[in-house]
Amino acid sequence: MQYLYLCPICLLIAAVFIFVEKLERYLVADVIKGVASAFFVLLGILGAFKSNDAGFARMVVIGLVIGAIADVLLNLRYVYEGTKAQIAFLAGILVFLLGHIAYIVACVPHCKMLPAAVVFGIILTAFLLYWIFGRIEAKPAFKVFGVFYIGAIVILNCVALVVLLGSWNAHWLMFFGGTMLFLVSDVILILNTFGAKSNFAMRIANLMLYYVGQLMIALSLQLPL
Repeated sequence: MQYLYLCPICLLIAAVFIFVEKLERYLVADVIKGVASAFFVLLGILGAFKSNDAGFARMVVIGLVIGAIADVLLNLRYVYEGTKAQIAFLAGILVFLLGHIAYIVACVPHCKMLPAAVVFGIILTAFLLYWIFGRIEAKPAFKVFGVFYIGAIVILNCVALVVLLGSWNAHWLMFFGGTMLFLVSDVILILNTFGAKSNFAMRIANLMLYYVGQLMIALSLQLPL
């Protein structure tokens, strides 16, 4: 597997971003966050040239690019105030949703039990949202966006898991591991943002799990399907 050196660079820049954000230099932090995200996009693009499934690689790279854009949008909630901050946050969620859809589209041709995976994902989404909504306070608009967002990433995980179970190999293990870390990261983000009390340790966990997850998804492109 090549280009592994991009992973520690990405994570190091992400750590710098977290440090700068903690200093409340939010605009500079958002720029640094964009640079960190550019590295998992670069890793995905380079890996796509080695993929034995051009269609899958194309959709994954699109998902990675969308994720990088969403990263910048999501952090604008700290740069702006009031309504603008809320709009930036919702825009980031919407763009991330499109990225999850891109990943799902990449997996669909390889999923032999797609309807079952989707139904299972919807059921798990209902249970997860019930658990989350019992622990947060958020405006209705955020909850509506959250339903679709969490639904998409849970369904993505279910589809990826079904594919992994049907084609047990390093590629799908890496991809599923990435989507799972992405999901855990998002749950932490929601609880930390809308829960009773914000915790900096949870912020670190949210961001580092997210970056490791995206890097794993990008790395999966170099492994044969």
